[in-house]
Amino acid sequence: MVNAGTITIRDVKKTFQQAGGTEVTALNNISLDFKDGEFVSLIGPSGCGKSTLLRLIAGLIRPDGGNIELDGREIKGPGYERGLVFQDPTLFPWKNVYENIAFGLRARKVYRREKGSIPEFIRLVGLEGFEKSYPHHLSGGMAQRASLARALVNNPKVLLLDEPLGALDAFTRMNMQDEILKIWERRGMTTVMVTHDVDEAIYMAARIVVMSARPAKIEQIIKVEIGRPRARDDPDFLELRARILKILHFAGRREDLQYYL
Repeated sequence: MVNAGTITIRDVKKTFQQAGGTEVTALNNISLDFKDGEFVSLIGPSGCGKSTLLRLIAGLIRPDGGNIELDGREIKGPGYERGLVFQDPTLFPWKNVYENIAFGLRARKVYRREKGSIPEFIRLVGLEGFEKSYPHHLSGGMAQRASLARALVNNPKVLLLDEPLGALDAFTRMNMQDEILKIWERRGMTTVMVTHDVDEAIYMAARIVVMSARPAKIEQIIKVEIGRPRARDDPDFLELRARILKILHFAGRREDLQYYL
């Protein structure tokens, strides 16, 4: 089932007040378009405003200037048509997997009508047999699968991923990358993912938005013209990796590179 939306960002500015009253500009006149059904990665130095931009799209915070629209309608707050997955699973510890996934349907007061879809999403993320398990019984990867299902159960037009795999070990992370790509290809929703991992961005995205240090601006938007499935040792993959690292100004600086690899 294809259910995708177009995100339009125009001249968005966001500032925050620090302790002592100092004002910090996180985003300054950012303009971007995310086409319906595409997979885009946001990458840049830590603290450059990537997650801030994602939270603005989610409607968790409001811009101080400019506007953000979904399918031509201004985003003024959170909405079920935008699903958000954080780095930490943020599951309710007192609810089992089934109830965590069902939460969105209950919040929308459509549980009775749509509860039949919950097993579909449990299968989609590979958690069959764990419906009655509580978060403290799950591995990190399984908990993140549950969070993903909770975001997907409302059939969002846009899936927002805020470093969702950052806390996982390397093997689990690569498996989850493949799982997210399978879900994206199957469901067709527009997906925007924040990551610090250059390899992850190249492996998963159709376009990569490289952001500068704060106050963030768009350094470059790169179309990933590598076929799928992608191999991390492919010469084109490695060439693009080197190009992005150069844009990030870390080429040749090993002490800084480790964070991005």
